[in-house]
Amino acid sequence: MGKIIAIANQKGGVGKTTTSVNLAASLGVLEKKVLLIDADPQANATSGLGIDVETVELGTYQLLEHTAKATQAILKTESPNLDIIPSHIDLVAIEIELVDKENREYMMKQAITDLKNSYDYILIDCAPSLGLLTLNALTAADAVIIPIQCEYFALEGLGKLLNTIKSVQKIHNPALDIEGLLLTMYDSRLRLSNQVVDEVKKHFDTMVFKTIIQRNVRLSEAPSYGESIISYDASSKGANNYLSLAQELIEKNE
Repeated sequence: MGKIIAIANQKGGVGKTTTSVNLAASLGVLEKKVLLIDADPQANATSGLGIDVETVELGTYQLLEHTAKATQAILKTESPNLDIIPSHIDLVAIEIELVDKENREYMMKQAITDLKNSYDYILIDCAPSLGLLTLNALTAADAVIIPIQCEYFALEGLGKLLNTIKSVQKIHNPALDIEGLLLTMYDSRLRLSNQVVDEVKKHFDTMVFKTIIQRNVRLSEAPSYGESIISYDASSKGANNYLSLAQELIEKNE
């Protein structure tokens, strides 16, 4: 039985999509069967894995509308053992369309629960907001990974996200777990980066992943080639970081 993990933070630019794509690819390389669900209207995870967003006919939008089955929306990617349910700009409309539907927070859960038997890990790349899309992802997930950038405003908004997770646990999904806080964009030369790491570890202790994702030029180049860091430059620091994170996740769960 697979595990569904949402990758969420309402702050933009913290490395959510980078983490979703590269963690998914790393788990695939480590011989786990992985499905990535792109639940962000910007569709960066989709294009980041080499899929032309303009050609997407079935994806997360149809999944949440229940006009297509999850199995119909799955696409194979070039990465080993990695499939994706792609996104499209259409997804922007879903929050308005679902607003008066009954059980609107459960649309994703209903659509993907059966897929747990086909994959070891299902990762959901969430939009940078705490709207209905992210709520659907948190309601469907078994756990959540929260990327936090090693920068000045890192902890700003984290309280809000943790409160949202608490209310999801209370109302929609009592089994939702925090898989861990992931420190991203770390630069060892900056005193500020080190301060943020110390601060987060002091406050959250064992909730923080041991792996820290370092700033890495190759990591930011890879999406423009439609590749994960593993395909783009397997010997880079970024690839090593994400392989180490995947290993840590597997050890934690198995």
